Amino acid sequence: MYKIAVMGDYDSIYGFSALGMDTFPLTEAEEAVRTLRKLANSEYGIVYITENLAGMISREIEKYSESLLPAIILIPGIFGNTGEGIRNVKKSVEQAVGADILFADK
Repeated sequence: MYKIAVMGDYDSIYGFSALGMDTFPLTEAEEAVRTLRKLANSEYGIVYITENLAGMISREIEKYSESLLPAIILIPGIFGNTGEGIRNVKKSVEQAVGADILFADK
């Protein structure tokens, strides 16, 4: 069974541990890259990353965009929503179905 990880600043992710997810409080890009690599090479199937932290390590995240696992999903943190997570989901749906289902002509 795959595990679920959450990476980001402590205040944004600490509640996820109550849901049984493994949390990795990080604020430095270098440490976040090392942690993501470690998680990707282990039993983690899903890695949630706050949008703020993801912005710091976007090149590293891009390396996993074509991989089946782990699924990397951006989530808003306490600093607000940048919209990057929604854009990534929209892009994935467009690739899967071949069209923009949110704004398709009727």
